[in-house]
Amino acid sequence: MQRTRIKICGITREQDLRAAVDAGADALGFVFYPKSPRYVTPEQAGRLCAALPPFVSAVALFVNPSVEEVRAVAERAPLALIQFHGDETPEQCAQIAAAVQRPFVRAFRVKPDTAPSALLEYELAYRAASPWFSSLLLDTFVDAYGGAGKVFDWSLIPKELAPRVVLSGGLSVQNATDAVVRVRPFAVDISSGVEAQKGIKDARKIADFVSAVRAADAIISSETTHESHP
Repeated sequence: MQRTRIKICGITREQDLRAAVDAGADALGFVFYPKSPRYVTPEQAGRLCAALPPFVSAVALFVNPSVEEVRAVAERAPLALIQFHGDETPEQCAQIAAAVQRPFVRAFRVKPDTAPSALLEYELAYRAASPWFSSLLLDTFVDAYGGAGKVFDWSLIPKELAPRVVLSGGLSVQNATDAVVRVRPFAVDISSGVEAQKGIKDARKIADFVSAVRAADAIISSETTHESHP
């Protein structure tokens, strides 16, 4: 059975970390953008990550960081992945990833007029720029950095790109099953959709979100079985 990977982003408290791990999250995101209500310091992230069990990944989200900023976090927390959410060029991402020896994900904020071909070209540019490039994370365009809890038009995602991307942007308990069945991404990423308030997660919403994604996986698995045994 296919298993869509799940990242819960914007972790600021140990009880939220434990709730996400208990629910079955594959990765947890920590925000190092000072203007975010979910911001944590390198020291806070280090303490939180100390509670992470094996095989649950810590992902560090940055907006236009310097090499020094990323290195300061990498020295204090066991980062598995960097997530760039600003205006970083392929060259800047490549330089930082090489400096700290970590793979990275690049956020692309999708607009209503984004051409599917532009997504493929964007992925190609980052893949060509660095061996540390892992994937695109597709979010909704807003006039600010970070998520806005809004959905973009999933039909803009090219079918050949979908199995490689992380789908984000306005995901919730209510739409997660439909999103995964329609897009079939490699992973999904949620933050505000599982919060009680900004920076504070809701354990029930996290568990329900994971269940909604698993329900989609079951539907896809069933469809695949029927296709192979007509």
